[in-house]
Amino acid sequence: MALSEREQKLLEEMERNLREDPQFASRVSEVGSSNQSSGKLVGGVLLLLFGIGLLILAVILQVAFFGVAAFLVMLMGLVIASANFSLPKMPEIQRNQNPNRYEERWNQRFNNNE
Repeated sequence: MALSEREQKLLEEMERNLREDPQFASRVSEVGSSNQSSGKLVGGVLLLLFGIGLLILAVILQVAFFGVAAFLVMLMGLVIASANFSLPKMPEIQRNQNPNRYEERWNQRFNNNE
């Protein structure tokens, strides 16, 4: 479905504004890490599915060894698939804060309630 002329102008304006925003450009460049690959994700999911199939086989055959192996295969698949994702960076802690800051805030709250 084609965009109307008004929608095309709005889209061009949004693209232009995004290109001019330096903070947005830096955040987008941080997201595209070289560690991320779709091959790892697909391989991990396939290994996970193979492990589930092996687990079903272990239940059918009633062989404990296959169940343990299936669990390990599923765990490896999960680790490989989740290797693509990284946790968001935590804000840095300011080390030079006053140690009595929390006590002062507590006292302010307590004194304000009276």
